[in-house]
Amino acid sequence: MTRSDPRAPISRVVVLVPTYNERDSLPRLLEQLRAEVPFVDVLVIDDNSPDGTGEVADAFAGTDPQIRVLHRAGKEGLGRAYLHGFRWALEQGYDALVEMDADGSHQPKHLHAILAALDDADLVIGSRWVRGGAVQNWPLSRKALSVGGNLYTRMLLGMPVNDATAGYRAYRATTLETIGLDQVASQGYCFQVDLTVRTVRAGLTVKEVPITFVERDLGASKMSKDIARESLKRITEWGLAHRTGQARDLLVGREHWHRL
Repeated sequence: MTRSDPRAPISRVVVLVPTYNERDSLPRLLEQLRAEVPFVDVLVIDDNSPDGTGEVADAFAGTDPQIRVLHRAGKEGLGRAYLHGFRWALEQGYDALVEMDADGSHQPKHLHAILAALDDADLVIGSRWVRGGAVQNWPLSRKALSVGGNLYTRMLLGMPVNDATAGYRAYRATTLETIGLDQVASQGYCFQVDLTVRTVRAGLTVKEVPITFVERDLGASKMSKDIARESLKRITEWGLAHRTGQARDLLVGREHWHRL
């Protein structure tokens, strides 16, 4: 079987870890990854962190050939970092590409279940909001915001996905090649939603497996009000366009039926 076969066996996996000022949290994540899933490679994508995260990553890469570091010129956001990493990994011939946060919120122990589910899926999402999923150390207000945002996204875009904003996920290389990356919105959490929508619209298989998301205990969150507003705006625009298209198709269908 070849890479053009969407169900080809997966032999080469890379975990993409974008970083910006994660000097304190990155070493723990890399150590856990290498201990828990030693068969995967790791690509740290650093946006020229002023706290020296890139140098920390280089030190790990210098002693471990399965860890690579991609240094970027400056901070451009999570989406652009992942898109850069995706293109690098596809050029290197990896079969599966995993997204993982550097702050420890995504536990490497869940990667076994995520990759196992990828055997008969095109995208697997580590979901907080399916049966068995959980979140630790979040206040009720933040849980409500995440659940509500995902429900809004699901209803507006008509996607059967419970956690479209989740950042712990694995793609087959063929999935990213199929959906294309050139037009992907690259800012904030709408980046995750955009890729999910494109995968669903392409008729590919999306699976969700439960994870326990653990709020960071080191460093500062990168979420901001501007990111949240931008994500909500884009998702609303996509949803309105989707529903308008559905209404147009329905009207065209009715006109065609009346002409028969």
